[in-house]
Amino acid sequence: MTAARKLQEPKAKKATRKMTASGAFAWSLGNTLVSRLGTVGIGIILARVLGPEQFGTFAIALVALMAVLSFNELGVSLAIVRWPGDPARIAPTVNTISVVGSTIFCILAWFATPAFTSLMGDPSATWVVRLLILSVLINGAVAGPAALLQRDFQERTRMGIDQVNVWVGAIASVALALLGLGAMALAVGRLLGSLISAFMFFKASPLPYQFGWQKGVAGALLKFGMPLAGSSVIVFAIGYTDQLTTGALLGSVALGFYVLAFNLSSWPLSIVSQPLRRVAPASFAALQSDPPKLRAFILSLFSILACATIPAFIALAVAATPLVIFVYGEVWANAAGVLSWLVIAALSKVFCELMYDYIVVIGRTSAILRIQIIGLAALIPSLLAGAHFGGLIGVAIAQAAVAFCVMLPLYLWNLRGIGIGLGAIAQRIWLPVVAGLAMAIVCWLLVTNIESAVISVLSVGGVSLLTIATLIYVRRGELGSLRGIARTETLGEAS
Repeated sequence: MTAARKLQEPKAKKATRKMTASGAFAWSLGNTLVSRLGTVGIGIILARVLGPEQFGTFAIALVALMAVLSFNELGVSLAIVRWPGDPARIAPTVNTISVVGSTIFCILAWFATPAFTSLMGDPSATWVVRLLILSVLINGAVAGPAALLQRDFQERTRMGIDQVNVWVGAIASVALALLGLGAMALAVGRLLGSLISAFMFFKASPLPYQFGWQKGVAGALLKFGMPLAGSSVIVFAIGYTDQLTTGALLGSVALGFYVLAFNLSSWPLSIVSQPLRRVAPASFAALQSDPPKLRAFILSLFSILACATIPAFIALAVAATPLVIFVYGEVWANAAGVLSWLVIAALSKVFCELMYDYIVVIGRTSAILRIQIIGLAALIPSLLAGAHFGGLIGVAIAQAAVAFCVMLPLYLWNLRGIGIGLGAIAQRIWLPVVAGLAMAIVCWLLVTNIESAVISVLSVGGVSLLTIATLIYVRRGELGSLRGIARTETLGEAS
C-alpha cells in the first residue's frame, strides 16, 4: 500500500461514517424505543412483585455498580471515537487499560461492599451488590469493541446486541423474582444479559480483539482519559448522590420510592438522549475541523431536542400522580411527588449531556471537570438540607434546583466561551418553552377534572404528543439543516 493511499484511507472511512450518521441515529432511536417499551412492562411486573423494600435493596446494588462503572475504564474508550486516524493503532492499548483498570476497581469494590451496604442501612444487600459488581469486568472488556461500533455508526448491530442484553436479563429477572429470589433475581438477570451481550460485542467488533501496549499511545490515552474519568466520577456523584443520601438518611424503603420516581423521570431522557449520545460524539468529531459547521450543527440539535423533550417532561410532571397509580399501583403513590420535581433535573440533564459531549470532543476535558466539581460542591449540602427538612420531596427539590440553577448555567457559560452565545441558544428554544408552558395549563386542567387515572394519563399523553409533532413540523427546517451540514461536509471530503 502506498503512502498516499494510507493517508487517504482514514479519510475515506471518516466520510463513510458521516454518510451513515442519520441512519445510525434512526437505528439507535429504534433500539432505545423497543428496549424501553418492552422493559416498561417487565419493570411494572417487578415493581409489583418485589415491592418498595426489595426494590430498594436492588437500588443499593445498582448505585454501587454505577459508581464503579463511572470510571472503570479510565475514560480511554472514548478516544477511539475521537481518534482522527486508524483506530487499529490504539485499540490494543485501550483494551489493556480498560481490562486492567476494571479488574482493579472490581476487586476494590468487592471488599468495600460490606461497609457500603451498612452505610446505606441494608447489610442484607451485600451479596446482591457483589454479584452485580462482576458486571464491571464485563464492561471493561467490551469498552473497546463498543467504542469501535459507535465510531463506525454501526447502530443496527448495536441494536441486536442491546436487545439480547435487555430481554435475556429481563426475562431471567422476572422468572427468578416469581420464584421468590427477591432483589437477587434482578442482579442475576442483569449479569446474565451482560455476559451474553459481551460475546456478541467481541464477535461484532470491527477489529480483532487484541491486547497491547505502546508507551507513547498509552501516555496520550491516559492524558486524554484521566480528566474524563475524574469528571465521570463526579458526574456519577452528581447523578447518584441523591440516591446515596436517600438510602443513608431515609432508608432502603424510601430509596425504593425515590428510584422508581427517578426511573420514570428518565423515560423521555433515555428515549431521546441515549441514542443521540451514541451518535453525537462521532458526528462532532467528524466536523471538528470546521468550527462554523460544528457550531451550526449543535445549535440545530438544541432546537430539535427542545421540541422533543420539553413537552414530554412537562406532561410527565403534571400527570405524575395518576401515572404512578395507574402503572405501579397505590402502594407506590408516594413516588408521585418526587417525580414531579425530578423531571426538572432530567430535562436539564438532556441539554447538559449534549454540551458535555461537544466540549469533550473539542478537547476541553478540564473544563468539564471544573463544572462537575462546582456542581457537586453545591449538590451535597443541598441534598443533606433537603433530606433533613423535606424528606423524599426535599431531596428531589434539591436535585432539581442544582441541576437547573447550577449545572445548566455552568455548561451554557462554557459554550459562550467557545463561540456559542446564549442568545443563539435562546433563539432556538424559546418556542418549545412557550408551547410547553401553554400545554402545561391544558394538562393540569385535564388531570384535575378527570377522575379516572387511565383516561387522565392517556389524555395528557395525547396532548403532549400533538404538541411535539406540531413543534417539530414548525422547526422542520432545523432537521433539514442537520442533514445538509452532514451532507455538505461529506461531499467536501469525498471530493
